[in-house]
Amino acid sequence: YVRFHLISPLIQQSAENLVLFDTFVNILSHNLGEPAYEADVAQLEYKLVAGEHGLIIRVRGFNHKLPLLFQLIIDYLADFSFTPAVFEMITEQLKKTYFNFLIKPETLAKDMRLLILEHGRWSMTDKYQALMKGISIESLSSFVKAFKSQLFAEGLVQGNFTC
Repeated sequence: YVRFHLISPLIQQSAENLVLFDTFVNILSHNLGEPAYEADVAQLEYKLVAGEHGLIIRVRGFNHKLPLLFQLIIDYLADFSFTPAVFEMITEQLKKTYFNFLIKPETLAKDMRLLILEHGRWSMTDKYQALMKGISIESLSSFVKAFKSQLFAEGLVQGNFTC
């Protein structure tokens, strides 16, 4: 089991940055779908999570092939690219996801409670409004470049693993 948390102060600076980060993580997951299929068949698992303060990369499976899967994810992160069609598809999916979050009273109440309790938190309403104003391909590209330039990494490795 390997877990890395790539932390960036850039994410929490604005609601737009949070939306750009969600878009980035979803596109990255989409891009990894085909190349990581063979790893899935080989019973290796991976998950990319857009955490509150950064990208969480989790991989687990047989130790002799796990570094190859992790390297694949890092390579796709380092050489991040996307097409306008994928960008449009992911932003439309995010609009639906955010809207579905906002129409559920229990999740909206939890979000509002956390907004009151946590200093510097952006609500889902703020994120939805930022997304509905529109984000551009250029803003995503510049965000990703800035995100990759300001990273702090925390890692955890468990199991039969040698360096």
